Amino acid sequence: MEQEIPPELVTVQQLDQSRPVHSKRELAAIVGSIATAQRYARKLEDLGFASPLGRGYFTIRSSLFQPFSLWHHLLPSLQSLKKSRYFGRAYSESDIHFARSKFPAEIVTLDYRAYELTHLQRPEKLFLYVADQETAAKMLKDEGFSEGKSGRVVLLPKIGSFYQNEIQRIYLDCIAAGGRSLLDAVAIELLHQHELQIRGVFPIDLVDNVRDDISALTPVIKH
Repeated sequence: MEQEIPPELVTVQQLDQSRPVHSKRELAAIVGSIATAQRYARKLEDLGFASPLGRGYFTIRSSLFQPFSLWHHLLPSLQSLKKSRYFGRAYSESDIHFARSKFPAEIVTLDYRAYELTHLQRPEKLFLYVADQETAAKMLKDEGFSEGKSGRVVLLPKIGSFYQNEIQRIYLDCIAAGGRSLLDAVAIELLHQHELQIRGVFPIDLVDNVRDDISALTPVIKH
């Protein structure tokens, strides 16, 4: 069932976006009361924009500061990322090779797929959309993988649309994830702009830096 996104949540964009960690007391100064701040924080966590840290603190994703009109399009990505599960065995590239051979038909997103599209950043984790997260997790554990945040193989549940426009979904995944993936999103937009019907908003200096990095690349970028 599609989640409702209350428009009043846009007031949270008044938080300082240069910092990932915020307090509910800080949020209360914006929304009017601790009770309202707690309600807004819970809703942000439910949507996937925020994660609780305890003691009244929480982290937020940079995608929270995208235009409110884009939030609906980011929601499937945010919900999948919220439910991500990490696995590792050797905690090296061999884990990646094994997972790709174990799940050859599954959809790859973020780091490794973004690299295939842009050749911009060396990938770190293999993010896989799987049909049944629990079954896939069991298969990895049966092969000696352990579950934990340091794992380089990440299983995501399939939420939302994938097959109408794969590049569009990868792009939205990158925006939703934020962090280093934001650079991948900009690069995808610069290199595959004709594949995108929905676009995010990025700082001009970030776009210029990514454009310069792409221009400096020597490998042939396959579109």
